[in-house]
Amino acid sequence: MNKTIISLFKDVDLDEPIFIEALPGIGHVGKLVAEHLIHELEAEKLADLFSPSFPPQVFVGENGIIEPMKNEFYYLKSAGEDERDYIILVGNTQGLSPEGQYEICGAIIDFVKKYGAKQMFTLGGLGTGQPVDKPKVYGAATNIELAENLKEYGVTLRSADGGIIGASGLLLGMGITENIEGACLMGETPGYFIDADASKAVLNVLLQILKLNVDVAKLEERAEETRKMISKAQQMEREIAEGMRLAPGEEDLRYIG
Repeated sequence: MNKTIISLFKDVDLDEPIFIEALPGIGHVGKLVAEHLIHELEAEKLADLFSPSFPPQVFVGENGIIEPMKNEFYYLKSAGEDERDYIILVGNTQGLSPEGQYEICGAIIDFVKKYGAKQMFTLGGLGTGQPVDKPKVYGAATNIELAENLKEYGVTLRSADGGIIGASGLLLGMGITENIEGACLMGETPGYFIDADASKAVLNVLLQILKLNVDVAKLEERAEETRKMISKAQQMEREIAEGMRLAPGEEDLRYIG
C-alpha cells in the first residue's frame, strides 16, 4: 500500500449528512464522544480508511486477535429531532507526518463530499496541563454565523490563542475550500489521562446543537474501555523502545516480525 485507501462496506444514500470527526487526541475527549454516539444510536459501519502514513504497528486484543491501524466511517439515517443523516469518523490513530495528514484529510473530505456533506463538527480536547474541576467547552468555527451559534450553547470561543493541531483543525481548513462549513468543539482537560468529564461536557453541547437524544451516563464505562486500550498501546511503545536500546549483537526474542 503506497497511498491512502478507503474500503467501502456498503452503498448507502445519504441526504447532506452532517460529518463528525473524532480521531484520537488530547485526553481522547472527542474519541469517547463519537464512540458513545455510535454505540447508543446504533450507527452502522460504512467504510474503513487505511494509510501508509499510520504508525507501523498493530494492536493485539485480549483474545489474541490483531487490529490494524485504521480510521472507521459510520453512518446514521434520519437521526434526532431534525431527522438528519450523519457520517461519523473514529479510529485508533492519526497520520504521523504533516504530508500524511494532508493526504489522509484530503481523502476524508473527498469521501464525505461525495455524499453531499455541507457541515462538519470536529471534536477534541483543549489541554490545560493542570486539574479541571468543571470542564468548559471551547470552540472555533469557519464563519461568524456558526461561531455566534456556538455561544448560544455556552461554548467559549477561542480567540487568537493558538491553533488546532491535527485532523480536527486540518479538516476544517480543507473543508473551507470545498464549501463545507464547520466548527471544532474542545473539552477542557488536563490532557494526561482519558478524560470522561471533558467528554461529557462536549457531548452535552453537541447533543443540544444537533437535537439528538442519547444517554450520557454510560460514557464513563466507555472511558474505562479506552483507558485499557491506551494502556496496552503505551506498554507496547515502551517494549519497542527497550528493544531499540539493546547493545550491539544482543538479540531480543520477545518479538516476532
